[in-house]
Amino acid sequence: MPQRTSLESNFPAAMLSGVGTKESWRKEVHRPATSTHKWWAKRLGTVFRGIITSATTPDGADAVGAYGSPLDLAGAIVLDPFSGSGVTGVEALKLGAKAVCFDINPVATLVQRQAVQPWDLGSLEAAYKEVESSCRAEVDRLHRTEDGRTVLYYFWVATLGCPECSEEVRLFDSPVFSKNAYPKRVPKAQIVCPECLSVKESRYDFVTEKCARGHVITQRGAVRGQFATCGNGHSFKVLGALNGSPPAYEMYAKMVADSDGSKSYEAITAWDRELYDECVVALAGLSQSAVLPRGRLAPGNNTDQALKWNFREWRDFFNARQLVSLSLIATAIRDLAGSAPEREALCALFSGTLEFNNLFTSFKGEGTGAVRHMFSHHILKPERTPLEAHPWGTPQSSGAFSTLFKSRLRRAHEYKTKPVDLVDRGAGIERISGVSQPVGASIADSWESFVSIEGQAAYVATRNSAQTDIPDGSVDLVVTDPPYMDNVHYAELADFFHAWLQHMHPYIGYSDATTTRRVGEVQHADPVEFGKAIEAVWTESARVLKPGGLLAFTFHQARISGWVQLVESLHRSGWIVMAVQPVKGEMTTSVVKAGAREPSNLDSVVVCRRAVDGATNPNSSVEEALATATRELTDLRDAQVDVGAGDVRSVVRGALLAYLASTGVDLDESVAAQVDSLASKSIEKLLGAGPG
Repeated sequence: MPQRTSLESNFPAAMLSGVGTKESWRKEVHRPATSTHKWWAKRLGTVFRGIITSATTPDGADAVGAYGSPLDLAGAIVLDPFSGSGVTGVEALKLGAKAVCFDINPVATLVQRQAVQPWDLGSLEAAYKEVESSCRAEVDRLHRTEDGRTVLYYFWVATLGCPECSEEVRLFDSPVFSKNAYPKRVPKAQIVCPECLSVKESRYDFVTEKCARGHVITQRGAVRGQFATCGNGHSFKVLGALNGSPPAYEMYAKMVADSDGSKSYEAITAWDRELYDECVVALAGLSQSAVLPRGRLAPGNNTDQALKWNFREWRDFFNARQLVSLSLIATAIRDLAGSAPEREALCALFSGTLEFNNLFTSFKGEGTGAVRHMFSHHILKPERTPLEAHPWGTPQSSGAFSTLFKSRLRRAHEYKTKPVDLVDRGAGIERISGVSQPVGASIADSWESFVSIEGQAAYVATRNSAQTDIPDGSVDLVVTDPPYMDNVHYAELADFFHAWLQHMHPYIGYSDATTTRRVGEVQHADPVEFGKAIEAVWTESARVLKPGGLLAFTFHQARISGWVQLVESLHRSGWIVMAVQPVKGEMTTSVVKAGAREPSNLDSVVVCRRAVDGATNPNSSVEEALATATRELTDLRDAQVDVGAGDVRSVVRGALLAYLASTGVDLDESVAAQVDSLASKSIEKLLGAGPG
């Protein structure tokens, strides 16, 4: 490791922000190895490649050139203690290093394993076909019309009884249930009569229509916000009318694949209802050995959102046909012989399919991917008008097992075999092969077995990174993205997948616990608890790092208390912050970021060295630290990178608090207030507007 690196001085933030922006819009295309399954806050591979290449490039050298060059870091070991989807591990392996990927959540470990290990394409295709021959015919039979056509999607609506008169109320907020993603360009829409559930074609902006039975249809449904109104005019709060159970659901329409390749919308018939009733009977008759989701939701920041709607067990998230169909697929995968990586990949693929096949999904409309997956808002939000998709699917389907096999597994295999990187050569951003090594690591489950592997290796394990089996001074570089101090709790959300996976046994050693929640999780909404947990990981990282090594991680925090706890935890565990580098963040359109009072686009790359190695903060005063942060933000703004008020505030907070901590100043409320005052002035100076 160089004595001073480009990561600490001439970090190519503007270039990385440009290529990162392109990646952020289609991560599944540009970094498919880490996109085989849902994980939250998945980082940009381009940025993490840039962090690793800059951390191994001397100060003053060509960091931009290093990013786009085929570096060979053979012999180096890169640790990620919060590995998530495995972005750091993949980028390290592509650059010739060995990777250590730890995460406390077993679902994250499953995602990482798919990202770094090789598959034999022939074996993968054969396993897929074996599953298909075992279950597809029955799944198809459960998703068909009376005349044998395939039903792509069933449309449902939640229903409640009016607390005052007991009249059943269908919880539509609008009768328009399908419209184009660009309705002004393509105004055609499908509407449903809330009274008789007949379906007809209209416009998205219709004023009034009459259904086939003569009922007048207007744009207004029964629901407005948290309240619903019955046909007798009684208004009531939806949650208050649940009476201890989840809402009931009623089918009202279906989208059918016609023989000529077109799609049509049709009303639900008595035959459709009888077919669904058959699924209810079939579910009750499934054998005890069939794979089904098991377990109850425990209270939590995210699970409380579902619990208040009385979704108490994970199986409540699915209707009877979904449970039967998904169980058929899951059981067929579980029963594949052996424990090969290809079987494991299909387990992960099935788990990823669940995101699009449950009662928390909705219809996005025509002209786009049809299914809005359940985590589109990073929360467990019940849908009043859920969409039921064909889980095996056809080429016309969205979010189905068969379509995701092609778009996720095949694409990931192609990428790992021949990686393609986004590189800016000066004339524009290009997709270039040949600057990265293929990814196909042998996976170890202990340090001892890891170091004995010749060639490409990854130590991938589910564990608390505050306690590892890595010997002192064994790792060259620690690169990570720690959880934020916020209310999006990954383990609570991951339990949705784990409820199925624990019975599929994706690989030897996969957790059979009833939940993925663990003691020692860093993610916490309470600042003090967050600080304590992350300090333990920083302390362990300092122990296992070689003398002169670096710790670098991305961070963004809207609350100053999060920055205070982060900086103090670093200081207590023996780290000195050498730089806070702003760079393009995960996703500009993130609900959390875009919807914030001060919208943001950037993350901070926090670069640290150990105090025991003689490191000192490079700034000599608050003024110098502020000037450094301002210069870096100005450079990005001048390079046409979007810089928001939240970005300025976050970067300035990090830089100033890091400097003050290095001088021994107690980061109390008065100091935090002074830092925030300087951040507000920086916002006004850089963006020409005051905060808020």
